[in-house]
Amino acid sequence: MKKQLLCTSAIALGIAAAPAAAQEWNLDWGGYMNQHVAFGDISDNLTALTGLASPDWEGDGLDLHQTTEIIFTPSVTLDNGMTFGINVQLEGERTAANIDETYMSISSDTFGRLDLGAENSAGYKSMVGAPGVTSMYINSPSTSAFIPYTGVDAFLSAAAGTPITLVTLPFRQAGLSSYTEVGGNNDVQRITYYTPDFNGLTVGVSYAPQGVVNAASSFSVNKNAVLSDIFDIGVNYSNTFGSTDITLAARWGTGDSPSTAPTASDFETWGVGFQVGFNNITVGGSWTENDNDETLVPSVIGIGDSEGWSFGVTYDAAGPWAFEALTYQSETDLVVGGVALGKTDREAYRIGASRTLGPGVDWDIYVVHETRDANILGALPGDEVEGTLLGTAINLSF
Repeated sequence: MKKQLLCTSAIALGIAAAPAAAQEWNLDWGGYMNQHVAFGDISDNLTALTGLASPDWEGDGLDLHQTTEIIFTPSVTLDNGMTFGINVQLEGERTAANIDETYMSISSDTFGRLDLGAENSAGYKSMVGAPGVTSMYINSPSTSAFIPYTGVDAFLSAAAGTPITLVTLPFRQAGLSSYTEVGGNNDVQRITYYTPDFNGLTVGVSYAPQGVVNAASSFSVNKNAVLSDIFDIGVNYSNTFGSTDITLAARWGTGDSPSTAPTASDFETWGVGFQVGFNNITVGGSWTENDNDETLVPSVIGIGDSEGWSFGVTYDAAGPWAFEALTYQSETDLVVGGVALGKTDREAYRIGASRTLGPGVDWDIYVVHETRDANILGALPGDEVEGTLLGTAINLSF
């Protein structure tokens, strides 16, 4: 079971630790770095479909990928038992946004926890899915570092005269992951409350005024023009019965659409997940859906509703090794003129093993196979990308 604790580290860092003495600040910090080296075999039919003279997608061979964060979590506990903390997560790569999440937390054993700032919702943080032990996540867009999922619908985009970005699978939605957000919003300014743990049961609720400004102050946003008034609820139950560990999770969320079309609908997401552990074996899975307002999709082509599921098993062997086998599969609507006329499918599989080398040091080996295809009811030829990775990684956490 020890490998399963790794997936909760980011959440655990958000709960401020008690300082050495009351009313003294604990200037705590930590972080992680995952370095991947993988050999890829990538194939597609995009050139044959488009008839372009330019070279086809070439992703075969050796490549590297890294993810790094430094996480600052200073906190202070007052004489009344209330802990006030800060969580600021600094990305280790040069990106347009170098700060990932930044929020304040107020907590105690009897009060629960209140989070204020740019962070994911209670629904997102309450979810659970297929367990795993390696860090090339398939229940996320991580594999796109080697196997392209952006631009895989290039032919459909070109045929419609539409930028490729309009038909790529959106972040934080069920087409890519069971850890979803309403309309795919991410780390927007919100207020979240979690109840105290009651015999393993925790309930969280969140509210975000708007869903477009990521990890920054939103100032004055015209809520008539963006996804707004986002409400989420998440429930997580985790307990041990004899030698069996059980975790159950459910989430639901909704937000107002800016569309003024007569057939407009609110954005919604929901999901359920579980993990059961016994005799060093953990089995788990999830089902999630995103229902989007498809009247906002351009008149040519774009992405609509999506649904996805995960299932997997891990085995924590005696000694330093742990093993895994899991899958994530999804289906997403392709929308033309506000009407769903086709599907784009994603299937990803991973088997792997992880060895603990020392405190905060793990070595992963894994094989990933992923396919993605799309078609609009036979009106246009389908496109497809398929890839297999043989990879290894060193994971450092502190």
